[in-house]
Amino acid sequence: MLTDAHHRIIDYVRLSVTDRCNLRCTYCMPENMHFVQRKALLTDDEILRLLQTLATAGISKIRITGGEPFLRPGLMALLEKIKAIPGIREIAITTNGVLTQAYIPALQQLGITHINLSLDTLQADRFLQITRRNRFTAVMDTLQSLLQHNMQVKINAVVMENVNTDELNAFTALTRDNALSVRFIEEMPFNGQGHTFSGIVWNYHKILSTIGGNYTLQKIVDAPHSTSLNYHIPGHKGNIGVIPAYSRTFCGTCNRLRISATGSMKTCLYGNDVLNVKEMMRDELQQHLLLPAIQSAIHARFANGFEAEQHHTEKNMESMSVIGG
Repeated sequence: MLTDAHHRIIDYVRLSVTDRCNLRCTYCMPENMHFVQRKALLTDDEILRLLQTLATAGISKIRITGGEPFLRPGLMALLEKIKAIPGIREIAITTNGVLTQAYIPALQQLGITHINLSLDTLQADRFLQITRRNRFTAVMDTLQSLLQHNMQVKINAVVMENVNTDELNAFTALTRDNALSVRFIEEMPFNGQGHTFSGIVWNYHKILSTIGGNYTLQKIVDAPHSTSLNYHIPGHKGNIGVIPAYSRTFCGTCNRLRISATGSMKTCLYGNDVLNVKEMMRDELQQHLLLPAIQSAIHARFANGFEAEQHHTEKNMESMSVIGG
């Protein structure tokens, strides 16, 4: 098993399969984003070799992210091969929903039913403001199709002051008649805009307090390693959750690695890249050292995101799209 110095077992990998996205969300990606060339990305073969190696060390859950993962050519064929890797028990996907609808039946056939949908507003004009793209209808059609196919849907909404805080109750109302989870995420400093992030006003306490002023929130048991604090509202089919992404209350149970589309590995969202797995796999002299190098990097992981941030060598945090969602 992959274990860090703080006795946390790592069994979950968030893997970005592309740095490209068809939206330009203001908190995630600069308008004029420069994408890498295709040859700089992990190939399908490299992804499969990497995941096979990680599976032998106890990795059992994979979340496919981007950019927008459905922009990667041949993604469904790659998912089918990942599904066949011994030891991989669950594959989940995070998507913005623009292209996803057409793939839902095939995903269901593969047994990939855990879908996180990034959606920060329920208003078409505000969607255009946030994403700089006019694709609101496509995303809402995807949401309805996911629910119709009984997929396990989590809506991820980043809560931003003076942007969408007036929609907390509208998002919560979605859980009344729909068996989905709405998760409100604290804003993070990974906006890629080149300016210093000074902190947040809308932390998880304020989010819960605001929703609690209109709904009765009943705390439910959180799943092991959950990044969200989850609540049920009597009479509702779904649930809500808050993710203290900036407050970082969940670091003590973190069980994940992040690997970017270009092979950079992070052991903490707030930390530096600690290894490039693509470079090792492309170097015949280092290929056999891949797993020991990963184990060593994990063992050196900081206790929490605050320590990792203190040791971050860059003045400004990367864009979330570069990190991999």
